[in-house]
Amino acid sequence: MSMTQELLSISEVAEATGLTAHTLRYYERAGLMLHAVDRASSQHRRYSQSDLNWIVFLSRLRSTSMPIARMLEYVELVRQGDDTVEARRDLLMLHRISVAAQLETITQSLEAIDYKITTYATMKAGRS
Repeated sequence: MSMTQELLSISEVAEATGLTAHTLRYYERAGLMLHAVDRASSQHRRYSQSDLNWIVFLSRLRSTSMPIARMLEYVELVRQGDDTVEARRDLLMLHRISVAAQLETITQSLEAIDYKITTYATMKAGRS
């Protein structure tokens, strides 16, 4: 690790990502971090920018409902190196299909809500 690299505390990473310290510890315990998180002599976690970038990516996967088991599968593929690029791409493509379907459902729901809002606004305007 570079001596000039800024290391972040767990509270700084929590603030930067919007995750709780509990979630960050869970990600580490569950094996979702690519590498062991650095520790100070006091045993406090010290996150690198690379760790932070990885956590942000994990957050994106979770926010799109990727199961932890699938995330672990992806992490293991990344750890295995460049020979797994195709498998990683395939895994992400399958997840993308799922996210696109969720997005379509949400878009349709939003359209239905917008329709009702417009209907109620029209009804209210008719009473005025």
